Amino acid sequence: MADKALTDRELCKMAMKLGAAEAKPIKPSNVLVRDWVRLKCQFGCGGYGKTLTCPPYSPTPDQTRRVLGEYSRAILVRFAPPEEDTHRIMVKLEREAFLSGHYAAFGIAAGPCELCAECNLEECAHPRQARPSMESCGIDVYATVRRAGMQIIVVRKKSDIPRYFGLLLVA
Repeated sequence: MADKALTDRELCKMAMKLGAAEAKPIKPSNVLVRDWVRLKCQFGCGGYGKTLTCPPYSPTPDQTRRVLGEYSRAILVRFAPPEEDTHRIMVKLEREAFLSGHYAAFGIAAGPCELCAECNLEECAHPRQARPSMESCGIDVYATVRRAGMQIIVVRKKSDIPRYFGLLLVA
């Protein structure tokens, strides 16, 4: 089965086919995890503590660092607005990677999960589709994206177009 596993190039093409605007292979060691990122979730996001994919329920920065160390490859995926497709696309991309032989593939989305109107904090109603965001895991998205040679800006006014990113981890 491993000889049929999708290559990085094929995974990037698959991401684009699923609706991503851009996809690029990167090394997991180039994903920057910072402890302060979760503080921005806690003190600045109205979704803190409201979904199982957000802090304090999502992986901590320390957990994220350990998990990244278990992967040899990653695909950084950029989305065009609206960002609600990031979860759907990342789950589909993860599934395609899994079915091709990358059994440890894991997708990380952007922004809070919007699968349910209100999250049941006792038990996820959609565990096969729910994924944490890069930010909720402590990933410094701005630094990671820039390190990969992709563009990202701080949205300063309503006319600025935000860029959303996901990450596919591949062992």
